[in-house]
Amino acid sequence: MTSNPSSTGSQFLSLHLLETLVAVLPVRDENGAPKSIVYGGTERHMITSQARRRAERVHTRNRANAGLGALAGRSTGVRTREWALITARALTSTHGWEADEAVRTARAVIEATGLKFGDPAKKTVANLTKVLLFAPADAGSRMAAHIHEQSGTLRPWTEGYLTAQSAAAAAKGRKGARRGTGQEEPDTGEAAGTDAPDSKLPAVPAATRAAVLIALAPRDAIDIALYGRFLAEIADSPNVDGAVQSSHAFTVHEAEQVDDFYAAADDAKLDRKNNALDFLDAADDAGAGMTGYQSLITGTFYRHAVLDRVQLRRNLRAAGMTAEEAEEASVAAESEFVTAFVDAFPAAKKNSTASTGSLPALVLAFEGERPYNYAAAFQAPIDENPLDKDGEGPAGPAAVRRLLRHHAFVSRRRPDIRAGRVLTYDPRIDELLGTLEDTGAVTVTSAEELTA
Repeated sequence: MTSNPSSTGSQFLSLHLLETLVAVLPVRDENGAPKSIVYGGTERHMITSQARRRAERVHTRNRANAGLGALAGRSTGVRTREWALITARALTSTHGWEADEAVRTARAVIEATGLKFGDPAKKTVANLTKVLLFAPADAGSRMAAHIHEQSGTLRPWTEGYLTAQSAAAAAKGRKGARRGTGQEEPDTGEAAGTDAPDSKLPAVPAATRAAVLIALAPRDAIDIALYGRFLAEIADSPNVDGAVQSSHAFTVHEAEQVDDFYAAADDAKLDRKNNALDFLDAADDAGAGMTGYQSLITGTFYRHAVLDRVQLRRNLRAAGMTAEEAEEASVAAESEFVTAFVDAFPAAKKNSTASTGSLPALVLAFEGERPYNYAAAFQAPIDENPLDKDGEGPAGPAAVRRLLRHHAFVSRRRPDIRAGRVLTYDPRIDELLGTLEDTGAVTVTSAEELTA
């Protein structure tokens, strides 16, 4: 395949975005604190690429399922550990199976295909795969249809599989008990602690294994082609090298974290006080119902993503599309990817911070024969102090000037970079763009215009 995959332009579409966020917490570490990095000798707030990618992927899927945008009605994926439960629900709702039998059969079939499940003794995880599996949304209904069609074979196979599995677990338990008492164990030729008894489980019928692999294969799910997937547990289930690269977002200035003290009121307590009913209760009605702290971050962030157009088309062709189908789907996917990059936002604390209403101050898009990351433009943190002789003023406009100056400088030295396009939702930035010369980009008014 050539490096110029279509009439849309060069192989790589580079996207760069600046956004100002106030008092939010879109991603946290294991202690509930904001994530940060040290860059240019100062600490910066960070929003991980994983959080952004999931927000973009879900945004794209929801729009497609709702019949909106360029991918309206196209197949998308679901990343979950609940494929056995999803398959069982399809068996009960569509094919009339009893719930318990449906769950047992679905789990046995998927497990025998190669996926590991949680501890059977723990109800919360017994029917969940140990890893998240990104597969087309209709995978569960496809597996259910095959199981129902082959029920005459799979019902007795499931009973035999579960019986053998219970016998293997009991044998392993007895072996462990003998080891714990110090009794000498017979030499079976098996290494201690292995799962050798599981090799005695009856193999799933070949046709069923093939049907499960086909159902779980990426097929024409557009978001799997975009973001990729890795499944190590089933060697013959195809992995997908994603066509999207995403960077972690970081503040263009030094980070400042705020630990916000909050007090939550107890409605019943306040009702007594407001209605002069305190005498009916001897409890102390003074003070808040609950208090605590939450960390919040504020700042102007830079983030970056790249779409590899060649890889996207390659993924869709590998999924079975013709060259023409892959081309049409790729153009639609690119449009929705750019829309999600601009509009999607992680949902953490969205109700208490209204973070998902944020709009970018600037989006820069351009094409080239390789990706271009402009994080180096912000290695020296922006100084917003107006009293400092080196101060650059508010971080938003200062970051725009830096980013576009950096792009213009690089563009003059890299002949593969095609003219860029910029989009802003900030009237101050729009005025600023009118005063800048030689930005290497033209201004557009919608996310759709950011792609060629």
